[in-house]
Amino acid sequence: MARRGENIRKRNDGRWEGRYIIRSNECKKYRSVYGHSYNEVRQKLINCKNEMKQLMTENDPSDSNINEISQLWLENVKITRKYSTYRKYADIYNKHMKEAFGILKVHEITPELVTKKLPKGLSLSLYKSIYCVFNQILTYANRYYDIPKVQLRAENIRATPKPVQTLNMADQQKLCTYLFTELDSCKLGILICLYTGLRLGEICALKWEDIDFQCRTIHINRTVQRIQSDHGDKKTMLHEGPPKTPCSIREIPIPEFLCPFLLEYKDDGVYVLNKVSPMEPRTYQYKFRSYLNKALVQKSHFHTLRHTFATNCISNGADVKSVSEMLGHSNVNITLNKYVHPSMDTKRNILDSLSSISGQNNGHII
Repeated sequence: MARRGENIRKRNDGRWEGRYIIRSNECKKYRSVYGHSYNEVRQKLINCKNEMKQLMTENDPSDSNINEISQLWLENVKITRKYSTYRKYADIYNKHMKEAFGILKVHEITPELVTKKLPKGLSLSLYKSIYCVFNQILTYANRYYDIPKVQLRAENIRATPKPVQTLNMADQQKLCTYLFTELDSCKLGILICLYTGLRLGEICALKWEDIDFQCRTIHINRTVQRIQSDHGDKKTMLHEGPPKTPCSIREIPIPEFLCPFLLEYKDDGVYVLNKVSPMEPRTYQYKFRSYLNKALVQKSHFHTLRHTFATNCISNGADVKSVSEMLGHSNVNITLNKYVHPSMDTKRNILDSLSSISGQNNGHII
């Protein structure tokens, strides 16, 4: 229930939510801020309201160019979204949009112009991110200042999906055999990912306090990633923050055979992999590749462990909803379309089972 007069409430997922009005002339529109405590959300609301009051009284961007609108939008993102999200959007705008579009007025932006002025040779993912940022800037201008909205669509961007890797059963066995030989905390982290589906940033930020040995569960509350820094003396910084999405805050059961190893390697450190600080994700990627090389397993990306976990679960009869929740997905379609990849052995077993239809069993008529 919301606290009286402050429009702050505790959600069913355990987070606190605060709402504030961003526009109140002919109609009311609301935006929300989120936090892990009442006081955190209350402070965010105060910051948002002060920021909006300042923007509305000191700025009239109705005739502003894209760069001026973008700076206002980025300031709003900085106080209402995750810091890592703000840094990502700021980097995309400054590196790929500011020079080409910054001096233009909003009404000058057309889909044809954007297509013409965007740099060539960018990856599909980056193209989509640029369009996403551009549309958010234009939506912000429309919501706050009634500037007519232009909707950009990246309809002509197409790419052939890259084949997704999973480890076959033989490679999984070779890798596990190597990891259990002279097992240490870093090798144990790879086993955790293979048998629980954790993301790279999640395992690097995992703390011993996140593991409930009595209930045999792992609580995913944070992730770590390297992002651009606001400080002039450093280009990048290791940022620890909330997981990728609200659905990524989750509880995962620990396979029974892993519990004794976790207990054996538990120490007085804070983090599972690196005692006093989060593990650098790139460093852990390098470790993983060296493990694959020493185990005589073909080179794979770290995310292969997550794909392999999902595929193993489905192949062993798990329902998609359970797998989706353990992976932290918002819906089961993401799990099915991106993370479940039937192996050749699975396909072969399916086709071999059809022999009963023809009355054949191992070459003999039944």
